[in-house]
This record gives sequence, structure tokens and C-alpha cells, in this order.
Amino acid sequence: MSAAQNESRKRSKKRYVAGHHSKRWKGSRELEVGMEGILITCNMNERKCTAEAFNLLSEYADRLYGPEKLQDNTGSSSEEEEAEEEDVDVALKKEVAQLQASGTKQERRFQALDSGANNVIFIRTQNLESDKLVHHILSDLHTTKKKKSRVILRMLPVTGTCKAFQDDMVKYLTTFLEPWFKAPNCATYQIAFKARNSSHNKRDEIIKSIAGLVGKLNPKNKVDLTNPELTIIVEVIKAVCCISVVKDYTLYRKYNVQEVVKEDAPKPDVTTAKTDTNKPEEMEKQNAGETNQEEKRGEEENDKNLPQDNEEVEKGEGEGD
Repeated sequence: MSAAQNESRKRSKKRYVAGHHSKRWKGSRELEVGMEGILITCNMNERKCTAEAFNLLSEYADRLYGPEKLQDNTGSSSEEEEAEEEDVDVALKKEVAQLQASGTKQERRFQALDSGANNVIFIRTQNLESDKLVHHILSDLHTTKKKKSRVILRMLPVTGTCKAFQDDMVKYLTTFLEPWFKAPNCATYQIAFKARNSSHNKRDEIIKSIAGLVGKLNPKNKVDLTNPELTIIVEVIKAVCCISVVKDYTLYRKYNVQEVVKEDAPKPDVTTAKTDTNKPEEMEKQNAGETNQEEKRGEEENDKNLPQDNEEVEKGEGEGD
């Protein structure tokens, strides 16, 4: 192959790589430290998941906080426009105001960002409490059992973020966890940890360090893996650690919107179970009672016959003498 052909292939490869890379990342924004929002997991269909998430979140956010109010992009009032319609300074001010309004308008209540992991989207939130919103959604779904999504799996609020290194996490959590666990506050808790696209954090070490931190905040805080009052969610994605403290994590099926709408499995009837387990014992008691009654009857009959036998013996002995 000639040198010219090799050079041509290299240029084509560079253009392909550059084009492919720019197509993947052009205009996209990623999850970063300092953001708050909601992590949403899905199953192989991120675009549809994003659309469902916007619909679901907007529906319940309107209920909690009212409809979203977008900034009016009108610039000056109509009276100013009529009075100073030909004033150049006013025209310039109006244009600046419009640009500022359009910039502010970009900060919507919900904004989809690249999470940095496959099958996970991050919805950045503005001017609302993501943990309160997600809990409200799951509470309603758990009560109504009405399915409102097809591809969304779990919805995890993110109320704090920090760098995904153990020292940074412990330092950040020392202050972050105080409202729930610092004396006089205390609660039973568990830690739900997961790392994606990150290999430098070991699960056991992270959980152990967080548990030690919670214990220092108040020794009365106790671990409960069955039915804790609070769950500390720690989701690591690449170099960002997403954190939140939530209620009813077990009740709402680990915040899974598909599982929470399913009917709860019927609990076993304690009385029936106790009766069933006691049936063999009761049968044994009944059999034992019947046996005792038969033995008593036999003893009574023997007692009745004893005098007769004694008389016969005594008579025999007298006749023999």
C-alpha cells in the first residue's frame, strides 16, 4: 500500500473518530458534583425512560408545588414601549432583558443529563425537594396500585453529591447525615450502596466507614436490615457519589415503581397456622385421653371383679381346709 493511501486512511479514521465522539457528546451535559436530582434506572430504553420520567415527575410536582411558572420573556412593559418606542437605549435594554430571560428560562424544573452509566438517567431538579417528591410518587402508587410507567424501574432521589473517593465521602457525610442521626436524633437504619463504572471503591469498606460515622453521631443509632426507619442510599457513578436518606425503602420495594404497584402477598393467618401446627398434638391428646378412659374403664371392671374372685378364693381355701 502506498504512502498516499496510508495517509488518506489515517485522515479518514481521524474524521470518523472525531465525528463519532462529537455526535455522542455534543450538546450533552453530565452529572457533576454539587447537583441535586433523581437517578432513574431503566431497561435498555433510555429515551423512552426519559420521556416517561418527565411525564411522571411533572404530574406529581404540579400536585405538590403547583404548575411550573416560566419567566415571562416580554422585556419592558407595554406602557414603556408606547412611551419610548423609538428610544435606542430602551431598545437595547429590552434586548438585554430578553437575553437574560431566555437564559433563566433554560433552568427548568426538570432537566435530563447524562448520568455516566448505561440504563441510568439523571434528572436534575430545581426549586423542589427530590426526596419528598419521589416519596410522594411511590406512596401514591403503593396506595392506588395504578401502573404509570413501562420502562422506568427505580427512582432514587439525590439530595447531595460529592467526589467518589472514600475520604471525600466520609468528610461530606459527616455534615450531611446530621439532621437524621446526630444526637438527640436517632433511628434504625441500613446502607444501600452501589457503584457503577467505578472500581476504586470497595463496598464493604465504604459501608463500614459510613456505619462508623453514624455511630459517632449518636451511639443510639442501630443497624436494622429487616425494617429500618431510614435508608442511606449511596450511588457511585464514575467520579461522582450521589447520596440521600429516605423513608419506607423496604415498604416501597427499594423504590421500584414496577414492584410497588403489585399486590402485597397475603400474610399467613397466625391463628390458622397455630391451629394447624397444633392438630397433631391435639390428636395425640385426644388419643391419649381415649386410651386413659379405656384404661380407667378396664380398671373399674377389674375392681368390680376383684371381690368375686376373692370370695371364690376364700371359699376354695375354706373348703380345702
